[in-house]
Amino acid sequence: MSEKQLLIVEDEKPIADILAYGFRREGFAVRCAYTGAEGLRMAEEERPDLVLLDWMLPDLSGVDVCRMLTETYNVPIVMLTARSSVDDKLLGLETGADDYITKPFDLREVVGRVRAILRRFDKTGRDAPAPEALLRSGRLTISEREWAVLLDGERVSLTPKEFELLVFFVRHPRQVFSRDQLLSHVWGYDFEGDSRTVDIHVQRLRKKLDLGGQLLTVFGVGYKYAPRA
Repeated sequence: MSEKQLLIVEDEKPIADILAYGFRREGFAVRCAYTGAEGLRMAEEERPDLVLLDWMLPDLSGVDVCRMLTETYNVPIVMLTARSSVDDKLLGLETGADDYITKPFDLREVVGRVRAILRRFDKTGRDAPAPEALLRSGRLTISEREWAVLLDGERVSLTPKEFELLVFFVRHPRQVFSRDQLLSHVWGYDFEGDSRTVDIHVQRLRKKLDLGGQLLTVFGVGYKYAPRA
């Protein structure tokens, strides 16, 4: 893996220093921000390959920063926090985070999970389908190259995981997938979330893209995408 640009947004300087030291030893280029506003500014200036984002920041909530980042940039985000409840984890994932690591953490695990996310995010993998110029399905037009989705010609903002899930469904119309299969295909085998992560993302796709009658629940199994002709 070539050198990747990592942005750490963490207000506790000792933790930020440990993370920065560990990732630099692993060959990453690292920048640190200590407030949410500073993190947003650096994200705009540096365009990092991944953001490590603390939940509790002195100015903005990490959840708010995550939402702002995913609405503007196509960048994977890993949230770091001492909050360990399932509801907190799902909230972080719902706002666009790709993974969620609780404190205290093992630095080796953080590095490993960051590398795994970057491998999945890199669309040049041998097993990844080649991006098509455009995917069309009903009222939707999808550009994988530009990570853009149009509904009746109007652009709709999706988080990276919402986009990946939508593309997966569009590429496999009328096929039924269990939640575990969707977690494996879209989030990766090493993802440690639960099936409610899929439910949340499906609900958001239905709402954002008016897919209530097409992105269907198959009770007792999972979901399928049945586009209208």
